[in-house]
Amino acid sequence: MQPRARLLRTGYVALVLAGGAMLPAAPAPAQDGAAVAIAAEVAARDGTTRLTLTLSKAVEARAFLMERPDRAVIDLPEVNFQIPQEMGRESGRKRETARGELIASFRYGLFAPGRSRIVVDLAGPAVVGAIETTTTREGAVLLSIPFRKVDRDTFRKAAVAGDPSPSTAKAAPARESADTRPLIVIDAGHGGTDPGAIAATGVFEKDIVFGFAQSFAERLEQTGRYRLLLTRDRDVFVPLAERVRIARDAKADLFVSIHADSISAAPQVKGATIYTGSEKATDGESARLAERENRADAAAGTDSGEAPADVADILQELTLRETRGFSTGFAGRLMGQLSPVMEMSAKPHREAGFKVLRSPDVPSVLIELGYLSSKSDLEKLQSEEWRMRVTGSMAKAVDLFFSGRATLSRPAPVPPRKAAAIAPVSP
Repeated sequence: MQPRARLLRTGYVALVLAGGAMLPAAPAPAQDGAAVAIAAEVAARDGTTRLTLTLSKAVEARAFLMERPDRAVIDLPEVNFQIPQEMGRESGRKRETARGELIASFRYGLFAPGRSRIVVDLAGPAVVGAIETTTTREGAVLLSIPFRKVDRDTFRKAAVAGDPSPSTAKAAPARESADTRPLIVIDAGHGGTDPGAIAATGVFEKDIVFGFAQSFAERLEQTGRYRLLLTRDRDVFVPLAERVRIARDAKADLFVSIHADSISAAPQVKGATIYTGSEKATDGESARLAERENRADAAAGTDSGEAPADVADILQELTLRETRGFSTGFAGRLMGQLSPVMEMSAKPHREAGFKVLRSPDVPSVLIELGYLSSKSDLEKLQSEEWRMRVTGSMAKAVDLFFSGRATLSRPAPVPPRKAAAIAPVSP
């Protein structure tokens, strides 16, 4: 059986504080050949703000700008980041006392296999100067990225001249198979440079939903009745439109996207909600959630991809209506199985315009497992016992869905553009 995920291997590196500055020891080499980042520092001086990374070895860096919101994106070869994620978020608080600083916050992570990315949220329009690399006496490599304030027009021209949409690396296509078992695509939300919601304890949504997606795939695999495909097999970012293409290219029979919401202003709100796609949201809360989730591409520093252009010309209204009917049917079975084993929200089934639910020919649902802002929900989301109970009930819902469709035909497929599948779970 193939592994479902390849976790980044990490090592321990000591950090020494001296004279108020963070001085890294010589970094340990990465076990997998990737550079290791062990420290990051933001400093503003003489009108220039610098983001400096301490690395185990030199890497090539490429920067470009994006507008609405203002961001600078730094693309790197794969880097093993050994830096606390909260360090990037602290930059925004420091900006209040660091006059003239241009960096509001920054985040980093694996963007695609073999590629890492740093996304810098700018406090105002700024351009990236010449990126410099120097080596310390201890053998560490300092990658210095300077930012200089400019006017709006200059920033806009620089953003247009850049390349905001580099191609995403893809895994090799899945082999053709005569296996006729239903194919289920499980989508762990967020990933890589996009952490998703963040709990008060520092726990990331991307990590919770990835672990849950793996457990769900294992439970389905144990039945022997299904083929499984994960949209991501590790902590890597996958654009929203690409997640849809993966399911469509694989001719999936069901797409399940796993998420966990957060409402810091309302910690009393808790419970799971199942969403199906619709142009019109059930309520304002659903519309706002879909809007937040649909900004995932922007959070990762890439353009937002829409559904393939050929769908609008080929898709028949009947196909879309049939697919949404199947989606609603599966949502109903999920509610029936999940209600006895987990707390559901006040409106357990809602509709909204989530981009990952826009496939015209693959029944799709998005499950918000709970709220990271709720103490009780967070405890359950991190409980192995709770996870096993919930994934078991979800597997029963899948069984009911496909047994009920035994005499029904699959929605007529709309020919999608060619795209590669990612991380198949072997039968």
